[in-house]
Amino acid sequence: MSTIAENIAKVGARIREAAQASQRNLQDIGLLAVSKTKPADAVREAHAAGLRDFGENYLQEALEKQAVLSDLPLIWHFIGPIQSNKTRPIAEHFDWVHSVDRLKIAQRLSDQRPAHLPALNICLQVNVSLEASKSGCSPEELPELARAISALPNLRLRGLMAIPEATDDIAAQHAAFARLRQLRDDLALNLDTLSMGMSHDLEAAIAEGATWVRIGTALFGARDYGQPTH
Repeated sequence: MSTIAENIAKVGARIREAAQASQRNLQDIGLLAVSKTKPADAVREAHAAGLRDFGENYLQEALEKQAVLSDLPLIWHFIGPIQSNKTRPIAEHFDWVHSVDRLKIAQRLSDQRPAHLPALNICLQVNVSLEASKSGCSPEELPELARAISALPNLRLRGLMAIPEATDDIAAQHAAFARLRQLRDDLALNLDTLSMGMSHDLEAAIAEGATWVRIGTALFGARDYGQPTH
């Protein structure tokens, strides 16, 4: 059975090869370890192997892990759907939020961000594949939403995030990621972040400009959804 350190090395090699293939600077591509449903010990092991950015979908699970791992200099990213009643702890305990898709949530995050913390890094989630089951604003809603959020005082709008429809069609992977990049560029807001690409399609995402690839299964193995999630 592969260790997390071995898996990190394998994913790192994939990222490096994809960066070389698309003539991109490796330093511009961040590895976000998606640790949802995984125990704090797995996060600690991944940190020991060199990772510091971790993505969580479930708030209560994330807060419990953060408490256990408070001795480590970790950067926490919230990447799951956000309910209005969950914004305060997200504003208080995370460095990044990748899954903002409406102004009400952004306003609450801005209002509830503690004054002693730096501005909260925000990505707007866009439903690029127009799937009914997916969160995210529509491409048509994006420009107005981005302008409104970029004006909020305690947030820093960094870029866009998407979870395109899963497919093994490489051309379709590229097309979805290229669309997100074009949407970002069309905003003309000098945004530097594209959060896109997961274990099965990170190569296409990197080729199309990803600055964060969100990797869970390839690092930690299959997720255990048998335990309660919050």
